[in-house]
Amino acid sequence: MSDRDAEANRFSARAARYARVGASVGGVAARMAGARLFNVDNRNLSNAEALAKALGGLKGPIMKVAQLVATIPDVVPPEYAAELQKLQSQAPPMGAAFVKRRMMAELGANWRERFAEFDLRPAAAASLGQVHRATTPDGVGLACKLQYPDMESAVEADISQLDILFALHRRMDPVIDTTEIAKEIGARVREELDYVREGRHIALYQGILKDTSEVRVPALEASLSTKRLLTMHWLEGDRILDHKQDSQAARDRISTAMFKAWWRPFSHHGVIHGDPHLGNYTVFSEDGEAQGINLLDYGCIRIFPPSFVGGVVDLYRGILEGDDARVVHAYETWGFKGLTKDLVDTLNIWAKFIYGPLLEDRVRRIAEDVSPAEYGRKQAFQVHQALKTKGPVTVPREFVFMDRAAIGLGGVFLHLDAELNFHRLFEAEIDGFSVERVAERQTRALVAAGLISRD
Repeated sequence: MSDRDAEANRFSARAARYARVGASVGGVAARMAGARLFNVDNRNLSNAEALAKALGGLKGPIMKVAQLVATIPDVVPPEYAAELQKLQSQAPPMGAAFVKRRMMAELGANWRERFAEFDLRPAAAASLGQVHRATTPDGVGLACKLQYPDMESAVEADISQLDILFALHRRMDPVIDTTEIAKEIGARVREELDYVREGRHIALYQGILKDTSEVRVPALEASLSTKRLLTMHWLEGDRILDHKQDSQAARDRISTAMFKAWWRPFSHHGVIHGDPHLGNYTVFSEDGEAQGINLLDYGCIRIFPPSFVGGVVDLYRGILEGDDARVVHAYETWGFKGLTKDLVDTLNIWAKFIYGPLLEDRVRRIAEDVSPAEYGRKQAFQVHQALKTKGPVTVPREFVFMDRAAIGLGGVFLHLDAELNFHRLFEAEIDGFSVERVAERQTRALVAAGLISRD
């Protein structure tokens, strides 16, 4: 079969696949709408399973979109979130022959000569690409992230399905306006396709975390990277969940590293790592003891205006000190509009949940008697119910990945049963905080990483 025929076959298969997905998603949407019309509870497991089944056979961005939606509390009902989260590990890998063609497309016909070793079997397969182990001619271990073909068109097709579901959500349940959420998810997934940008994110995190020994950032191999191939030095480590039975001290060290890996870039530079999937971290050890984490994936990085970071600190200080005016100012800084006392009280349900562990100056767990999968769901439901009488509210788009990452971080602490003084850890990160200082640091870091120019 010629390359042209093979390409035509792939295009036909992809077109047919998206026709099926559109029909499946549309069918589930119709069932949900019909149940609502006839006053039947549409929040049921059969619809959730039908939606997961419609998406579950697909490799590509629709799975990434589903993962994002599933981890944002109360955007979809809990049973939907549970089904969608199962899609995380279902990406079938590309075969060896296909990998060879993809590598040739990225690095040229002699691509194999540029490596001493290259394992055609993927070390990991995800929604937008897969990772292969390799070594340079001088023996340096590499991780080569190779994007699946035709992802740009696939992303646009899949985001259109997300728009359909969110439009239905707004008609059926207008308490939380998901318009900005949909825009944010679309923007971030599109960014994840650009591996040149991801390489700059790596440089950004190398600069931000260069003095944080508990967190390791891989070096970029720029000469072996393209827009659809990202090659980094391989960082040896174990899965986080392999350390659940470690000593309390070891689990707390891992958790402290996670806290710093998330809060330090945000509080100092207005940057967060927005994908809390456990597969994006491994644990490195010394002398048989866990010491810290390797941060592996940099596709989903969110850069915030320094004023947004100021709002986070203002809300923390306002709740801690009982300063209602400062709390309101924080919400207004973030872009919430039409705030009333009742609406602020409702938003504070969520704020006090997120900030709760940071407010108490004692060693504690992140939460008691809750599983990682259920972390945040109860509070999100309370907010949703309260907004039915005090809303509606449009959630600013910056919150999508802020909340998602915070929930993911809390889930890691729950998995490890960490016992930390979160208050003192947080106070250390915001010591000497000012919006102007964040702005200055952010500009320097973004320029150094090549994400913006000084001009």
